Amino acid sequence: MLEAQTPEKLAEEVRRRRTFAIISHPDAGKTTLTEKLLLYGGAVNLAGSVKARKNQAHATSDWMELEKQRGISITSTVLSFDYQGYRLNLLDTPGHQDFSEDTYRTLVAVDCAVMILDAAKGLEAQTLKLFDVCKRRGIPLFTFVHKMDRPSQPPLDLLDEVERTLGLRTIPMNWPLGNGPSFRGVFDRRTREVHLFERVAHGSRAASVQVMDPNSPEVERLMGDQSAYKAFREELELLEMAGEEFDAEAFATGRLTPVYFGSAVSNFGVQLFLDQFLDLAPQPAARRTDSEPVHPQSKEFSGFVFKIQADMNPRHRDRVAFMRICSGQFERGMKVQCVRTGATIRLSYPQQLFAQERQTVEEAYAGDVVGLVNSGELYLGDTLLGGGQKFRFEPIPLFPPEHFARVTLADPSRRKAFQRALDQLSHEGAVQIFYLTDGHSRDVVMGAVGRLQFEVVQYRIKNDYSVDCRFEVLPFQLCRWLEGPADWLAKFSPTRTTRLAVDPDNRPVALFPGQWDLDYTAEKNPDLVFHSVNPKGLQAPVTEEED
Repeated sequence: MLEAQTPEKLAEEVRRRRTFAIISHPDAGKTTLTEKLLLYGGAVNLAGSVKARKNQAHATSDWMELEKQRGISITSTVLSFDYQGYRLNLLDTPGHQDFSEDTYRTLVAVDCAVMILDAAKGLEAQTLKLFDVCKRRGIPLFTFVHKMDRPSQPPLDLLDEVERTLGLRTIPMNWPLGNGPSFRGVFDRRTREVHLFERVAHGSRAASVQVMDPNSPEVERLMGDQSAYKAFREELELLEMAGEEFDAEAFATGRLTPVYFGSAVSNFGVQLFLDQFLDLAPQPAARRTDSEPVHPQSKEFSGFVFKIQADMNPRHRDRVAFMRICSGQFERGMKVQCVRTGATIRLSYPQQLFAQERQTVEEAYAGDVVGLVNSGELYLGDTLLGGGQKFRFEPIPLFPPEHFARVTLADPSRRKAFQRALDQLSHEGAVQIFYLTDGHSRDVVMGAVGRLQFEVVQYRIKNDYSVDCRFEVLPFQLCRWLEGPADWLAKFSPTRTTRLAVDPDNRPVALFPGQWDLDYTAEKNPDLVFHSVNPKGLQAPVTEEED
C-alpha cells in the first residue's frame, strides 16, 4: 500500500490536473490538433500526418483496425501526459456524427472542452449539437479556429457567427496575420508579440518561430503581402477599440469562450494555445451526486465509470472500464464498493492508457482517468466508493436510438458466441438490443444513434467473436419503453406498422416508424406511459423529455 497523502499534497495533485476533450464537426481537424498537442507537449516525437495517413503511421489516438481503414475516429480514447509540471488527460472523441453518443458520454468526465471550428466553414451541424451538450452541463469551452492556412472567412465574421448562433461571448486571445496562402502567424494579445512561423512538411515537427514587436518593419516584410498586413493592422485596431477583457467567471460558467486562431497541420499557433490553456483551464471541481457535492480534495476515494470498451487488445480479448476519479487518492489493488450492486471490488489491474500503449497505474488523483482491465462486474455509469461512503454520482446519459436493424445469424451453431457479443456490446453502450415479440420468432433488433454504428458492430462481431451475421435496416425511427397497468397488453392499440419488442431485461418496448405513429398510439392508450429511454436503468435522458 502507498503512503496516504497529506491534505496539502492531495490539493497540489488536484491543482496540476487538466482533464479535457476536443470536440468538432467531422473533418474539422480534431485528430490533427490532438496529434500536435501531443507533439508540443512532448508526448510524441513525430506527429502523424492526416494527408499522408495511408502512407505513414496511423494517428496515435486511433487504435481500432476499422478506424485505420476508414480514416475516422470511432471510439473515445484517453491520452495522458505530463507537460510543464501539469498532468494532462486528453479524452479524444469521435468526430463522426454517427458516434456522437460516445462523445456525449465522454463530456460527462471532463472539466472543460476545446471546440474546433473550420475557418472556412465556421459552425456546422455536429458542432452545434456538441456545444448544446457542453452548454447544458456548464462546461468551460475554448475555441480553436483551425485551417487558417487555407482560404477562410474573415476572423471578425467567424466571431460574430459564434456569438449570434451560440449566444456565447467571444474573446480572441490571439489574432491571425493573413489568411490562406498569406497566413504567416499570430499576434499574442497577452504578451503583445507577433509569432511568425516557418512552414514544415506535414507539420510532423515543431515549427520554427520568430517573435517580434508587431510595429517592427520586419513583420510587414516577412508577411510579403501588404494588403494582408494592412488588414491585420485594421482588425487589430478594431479589437483594441472594443476593449473587452478576458472574464474568468464568465468562462468558468460557460458564458464566454477564449478564441485562438491557427493551423494544426502547419503547427501555427499550437504551442501558444497549449501554454495559455494550462493557465486558463480549470482544475478538477466538485461533482454533483444524489446527496452532497463531492470535492476533489476530499480524502475518501470516489469515481464513476463513463465508458466501457472491449477488445482494445485483440490478442487478449480484454475489457476496459474507463473510470474518472472524482476525489481522494487511487491506489493499485485498493478495495472499493460498487454502489449499484453493493459488492466490494478489488481494483487490481489499473492501466494508464496512451492509445494502445499501457502502463500499470500505482496511484492517481481527482481528474485522472484510469482503465480498469477485465472488470466484467462493472457497467456503464457505476459509482465506485471507498471509506464507507453512501452516494451516487449523476447518471451517465443514454440516448434514444434513431436507427434500427434486424440482425440474423448466418450459422445457428454460433448462437452462444453471438449472444456473448450482444451482451458485451449492450454493456458497453455501443448499441441497444431488443427482441421482437409480436411474431413467430424472437428476432434480434439493434438500435443505434447513427447508422454507421451498425457497420462497426458487424465488424466487431465478425473479428472479435468469429460470428457472421446479416443486418437488415428496419423502417423505424423511434422507440419507447412502455409502462402501465398489469393488463395493458390485452388492450394495447397501436398503429398497424408499430412493432412490440422487449429489451434484455424483458421490459416492453414499442418501435414506431415515425412521430405520427407514436402520437396516435399514445392517444389510443392513455393509461400507458411512454419513456424515451429505459426508465429502470441507471442512465438518464438528455435529448428528449418523456412523451
